[in-house]
Amino acid sequence: MLWLDWTTLGGYFLVMLLIGLWSHRRVSSVSDYFTGGGRMPWWLSGISHHMSGYSAAVFVAYAAVGYNYGITIYIWAFLPLALATGVGAFLFAPRWNRLRLRYAVASPLEFLAKRYNVATQQALAWSGALLKIFDVAAKWASVAILLNVFTGLPMNVGILTTGLVTLLYCTVGGLWADALTDFGQFVIQGVAALAMVVAVVGRLGGLSALGTLWGRLPATHTHPLVGPYTTAFLGTYIIVKFFEYNGGMWNLAQRYMATESPRAARRSAALSAVLYLVWPAVLLFPSVVAPLVMPHVANPQQVYALMSESLLPTGLVGLSLAGMFSHTMAMASSDANAVSAVVTRDILPALSRRARTMDVRAGLFTARAATVVFITLSMLVAIEAGHFGGVLGIIVGLVAAVMGPISIPMLLGMLPAFRRCGPRAALASWSLGLAAYVFVKYVHGSTDQTSVIATPLLTSLVVFVLVGLLSPEPQRSADDLVAAISGDAVAERPAQGRPVTASA
Repeated sequence: MLWLDWTTLGGYFLVMLLIGLWSHRRVSSVSDYFTGGGRMPWWLSGISHHMSGYSAAVFVAYAAVGYNYGITIYIWAFLPLALATGVGAFLFAPRWNRLRLRYAVASPLEFLAKRYNVATQQALAWSGALLKIFDVAAKWASVAILLNVFTGLPMNVGILTTGLVTLLYCTVGGLWADALTDFGQFVIQGVAALAMVVAVVGRLGGLSALGTLWGRLPATHTHPLVGPYTTAFLGTYIIVKFFEYNGGMWNLAQRYMATESPRAARRSAALSAVLYLVWPAVLLFPSVVAPLVMPHVANPQQVYALMSESLLPTGLVGLSLAGMFSHTMAMASSDANAVSAVVTRDILPALSRRARTMDVRAGLFTARAATVVFITLSMLVAIEAGHFGGVLGIIVGLVAAVMGPISIPMLLGMLPAFRRCGPRAALASWSLGLAAYVFVKYVHGSTDQTSVIATPLLTSLVVFVLVGLLSPEPQRSADDLVAAISGDAVAERPAQGRPVTASA
């Protein structure tokens, strides 16, 4: 990188920090910090939802799959996101918003104490927070790989640099800082990605070459499913992402909670779904056609970075790196805010009476402290990412496999069809799903990604439904909550009295 590239990258970091400082003025309460006070425009929420849904892994782990296997990376990794978010626009997005409107919740898990009981809320909160540490660690590791290629910085230095910048702006500004930086990152990343596409098309012979390049690629590159990415893997992945992107990934639920109304939440989800359908195809195009540009890359995880260095002019290399940073910083900061919400609103109130009676100032301090601890732990795990199967190993193997047991009781518990599924069904689904993951991954020693992901997911789903049918637990409080968030209540108004907390 030359001085102009470094200037571009430095300017990017400075803008992110300034947005965080500006957002600080909009945060005067825990509600502002975690849900934007319910004042976020639907279009900003939708762009933030999209940007928070994937990271620099697109340019590292997923780019490697595109280089090795072709368009299958778009088919199995991103079409399910568009499908899940599109369905969720009608099924879940308005419900998340009604939870804030009618029960004054500021955390995605806050309603579980009323829907099930405190034990269920705590089980999902602790296990989900631990999972998120590993999830975000994979994102830091992705960015560090890119920094290493572009600048030669050691991996650990790259992890610490990115993590500290993210820590500063998201700790100061809360969800407003997350959303506004997401928008700025969306613009920067858009310019960088389009510049990369133009450069690649130019290297391949211009627009006239687009019609013939597919025939010049390896034969399997145009197959929708190939190698380990089978029909069974795709089906499993679709189900996982259905739960994950409709609230199982807590930070995405916050985007719906932050909008002004259920209708705005629905529009936010619809916008995000359209972006998931279109934008990943632009991002992945250079990686898929990379065998024609760089046919002999020793480490495919570096292919996008190497192409940027080779094809882009001075200045745009720094912008391209900033664009790659943008996804990771968007996802990591939003995850940090979501986990901080769960710790502050769900975990601590169950452990300490003092935490249940904190004033506004103490609540904000606790929220920011939880954010600092979470990002610090995730950076430490990122430094040891190689011991957990690398970037793709964490994202696909661990996160996708454990997401089902954590998210199924939460999301299905919001739907009227499952209102008779009580605490027994939720805890059995969670515990047996996690046990199934441990068995198939470590006892059986399976190396098949499909079975590792599908076994805990299907176990949790079947157990939740069967226990609910065979041992129903009708609860008036659960019935009232499900009816209220399903649109059956009289008016869209905030709940009166205390919010739902772990002490409920």
